[in-house]
Formats: sequence, structure tokens, C-alpha cells
Amino acid sequence: MDNGTAYVFVLDGFADWEPASALAELRRTFGFSIQTVGLTRNIVTSMGGMRVLPDLHISEAKSDLTNILILPGGDTWMRGEIEEVTSFIKAFAEAGKSVAAICAATLSLAHAGLLDNHRHTSNGNGFIAKYVPEYRGQGLYQRVRAVTDGNVITANGLAPFSFAAEIFRNLAPDRENDIATYEALYSHGLLDE
Repeated sequence: MDNGTAYVFVLDGFADWEPASALAELRRTFGFSIQTVGLTRNIVTSMGGMRVLPDLHISEAKSDLTNILILPGGDTWMRGEIEEVTSFIKAFAEAGKSVAAICAATLSLAHAGLLDNHRHTSNGNGFIAKYVPEYRGQGLYQRVRAVTDGNVITANGLAPFSFAAEIFRNLAPDRENDIATYEALYSHGLLDE
């Protein structure tokens, strides 16, 4: 069963655990294929030391070939804008595709201007403004684990399971009962006896 494709952006130091549950369940439960996209086709090393060979160079990744672009966090995002990624995100947004960012990757959405007009969250109320001076979305910031506004999904760095649930709701709204069960299990770590 192939219900679509999800791109996950990988670069040196990406926070490998942040998109992990979303990617596993997109494949296993929702029937999506996963493709990694990088600034290079060379191996990148995650924050946890996992080595990943990107499937696609950023120039090969096309919005019409995927359903969503997922951007995990990592310290790299706090070093400044990556213009190639900003253009990439804008192209996805303009094509009406979903874009999801967690933790410091929310900065990439701010650089692309998406957080100026979408409700969003991140790593605290002042986090985005500290790193993206042109950010104008302070009034739309929400102090929650994860939020979806249209095709823009954001989460704070402590909410990978809420992030995953928002991605599932965006891609498979007809599966709300399954998603609610997933979120209850993974957010609370409790199993029914």
C-alpha cells in the first residue's frame, strides 16, 4: 500500500529522534514511503551519531512528488538562515504542500515567512525572534506542544509524539480514531490492562 510520500530533510547534526515516530508510523500504519533529502548526496551524521545517506539532493526534490516536507531540529538551524532551504520551503508552501518543523527547525519556517501568518509554536515565546530578526508572527505564537494551521505544522522540541499526531491528522484526517489512540498511548506511556 502506497498512500503517498513524505520527505524528511536531513543535515549534519539533525535531531534524529524528533521525526522518528512520525516516520515509522507513516510507513507502518499509514502506508507512506519516506525519502530523505539533503543539501548534499553525501552521508550526514545525526545528533545521535546515526549516519544517513540522503536519497535526494535538495535540487532533485519536487513538491509535486510528495505530500509533506518534515524538518527535524538540530543546532544547525540556530547558526543562521540556509537560503537554499528557505527557497525550498517557500516552493512547497506555494504549491499548497504541507510543511512540518519541530524544535529549532521552526526557525527555517520563520525565515521562509510562514510563521508571520500561521498559528505556530516553537521552543518558547522568544526563541524565534532571537534567531530570526525579520519574524513578525509573535501574535500568532501559541504555548502548546504542537499546532497545525492550514498546511503549516510546528512543534516544540519536547513534543515529538504530538508532532507526529499533527502530521497524521494533516495527511490522514479520516483516521482520527487511530491517531487519537496513538497520541494517548505515546503521550502518556500507559497501556490498558
